[in-house]
This record gives sequence, C-alpha cells and structure tokens, in this order.
Amino acid sequence: MRAWRVRRPGPMSTRPLEHVTADVPRPGPGELLVAVRACGVCRTDLHVAEGDLPVHRQGVIPGHEVVGEVVEVGPQETPGAGFAVGDRVGIAWLRHTCGRCKFCESGKENLCAQSRYTGWDADGGYAEFATVPAAYAHSLPDLYSDTELAPLLCAGIIGYRALLRAELPAGGRLGIYGFGGSAHLTAQVALAQGAEVHVMTRGEKARDLASALGAASVQGAYDRPPVALDSAILFAPVGDLVLPALEALDRGGTLAVAGIHLSDIPPMNYQRHLFQERQVRSVASNTRADAREFLSFAGRHHLEVTSPQYPLARADDALADLGAGRISGAAVLVV
Repeated sequence: MRAWRVRRPGPMSTRPLEHVTADVPRPGPGELLVAVRACGVCRTDLHVAEGDLPVHRQGVIPGHEVVGEVVEVGPQETPGAGFAVGDRVGIAWLRHTCGRCKFCESGKENLCAQSRYTGWDADGGYAEFATVPAAYAHSLPDLYSDTELAPLLCAGIIGYRALLRAELPAGGRLGIYGFGGSAHLTAQVALAQGAEVHVMTRGEKARDLASALGAASVQGAYDRPPVALDSAILFAPVGDLVLPALEALDRGGTLAVAGIHLSDIPPMNYQRHLFQERQVRSVASNTRADAREFLSFAGRHHLEVTSPQYPLARADDALADLGAGRISGAAVLVV
C-alpha cells in the first residue's frame, strides 16, 4: 500500500515525511481493517512530524481523522462490536485505554496513563489501509461526505470537548483565538447552542470565514474583543495569546486551551490575569463519550465543513501548507 512515514522529525522544510510502499496491516483480535477513503490533516500531525511531540513509534504513519470502509474483521475478543465488512467507519485519535484505572472507571478515560493514540503510538491514516480496535471505531452520520466527515473526527471532537471545558453559560459570549480546522467547527456548535461568538485570529481568509459563519465580531489575534467574554478557547498553539485571552474574560470566566502542544506562556500578573476567579483549563484528548455526543450533534445540525482537498501523494505539501497558515478550514487527504 502507499503510505507516508515520519522518517526523521524536523521542520517541514527538511521534509520529515517519506512516501513509501508498505505492507497492508493485518487486523488483530478485536480489530478492524479499514480501506481509507479520506484522512484529515490535523495540527497534531504537524507536531508529530516536526518533533514538537516526543517520538512514540519510530517511522509512524501519521493521521487520526480517518474515514473508510471496513474490509476485514479480525478475530473478535469482544463479540458484538457492531461493525461488519462494508460499513463506513471513523478512526479518531484515542485508540486504547486500560479500562481499569480510576480515570477510566469515572468517565475520564482521556486521562488514562496507558492511553494510546492513532498516528502517534500506532500507524494512522496517511495510507491506503489502517487498523483500529473495534471498541474505538466510530459510527458516522449519513449527512456528510467522506471528506466532510474526516475533520469531525478530531477537529470537531476536540473542539467540542474544549467547549465543554470552557463552561460557556447558556447564551454566553465566547471568544475563539485562532480560527483553523477545529475552531471553525466549534464556532458553529456554539452558535447553534445560542452563543455569541467573537473571533481573534491572524490571516484575512480565516477572518473572512469567521464572519461568513456568523461571528459577532472578528479582529486580529492580539486585539481586544468589543465585549467582556464569559468563556474563551485558545486553538492557536501560541502561549503568548493566553494573557490577552485572560484579560478579555469577564469575572469568573474560563479559558480552555485546546491544543496538545503550546509554546511557553509569558509570566502572569495575578491581579490582572487570574483574580476575580478567572481560570485556565487544559484539554487532554477526549473520551469516546465526547465523540459520540459530538457526532450525534453533527448528525442533527449540519455543520459547514471547509475542507481543502489534497491527494494522498501530496500529504507533505498539505502539512507544510498547514504550518505556513495557507489553509482555510481543515485540509483533507483523498485516498
């Protein structure tokens, strides 16, 4: 099969990805073999390729927003997983948890110390085929095409969890910092729930997209929104934005940091940034319950997915364009 592997992590200018011919993987017990139709290009893939995240699997195939067709079912340790050959299925970031620790048993499996991830610990979807444990595969709403669905499987899910972590009150004012793949989906969820959305982002295309989707105001990344915010979400992996985001919060407001990687945060001033019960909360992956809730929501509310498409053979170009800020929305590889 055709695939891309991370040959040697480094800046995209050093071409860390290698286009290879690899063996088609075989599904193990309880796993599905999926013929990949589309795979989203996520900023986490960029962090894996450029070495911002430590190497978990040498020569890993990136990609964790995978839409495809089940072509083989492995020996089932857990009967009744619910998938059969021919089903359309989604593969997302979370691939394994222990199921026994205090976090798994309390609905916080995203914090499991033994968690493993697609495209980081195990090969992902920058390939013609991929495997997934059936227990971590996702049924998909019929409302969307393959290329529309792919970004929902991480950009959508993690944005949904970030929105939960931000604790936005009903009808509240939400600030969004950075407006890429995840943010443009999260904004639509918040708007559908009755929120007032204010967007702070660089790039004319991103600002135009935010306006088109219904943002109440759109300004530069470091600019102050015209109103005090009840909640905010930082999508851009830029620690410098934490302070202006906190300053924009009303009393008691919450800032959720959605990324898996963030550059250093400058020193805070307690009175200016945190007093009056303002708080910062990180977002660590997601639970399968988050994924089910979000995909159900997406099935009831058609989200406009802006997804520039690249052929699989240009996966390295797609990641380079993402890193350079040349992509509006969420790019997708078509296999």
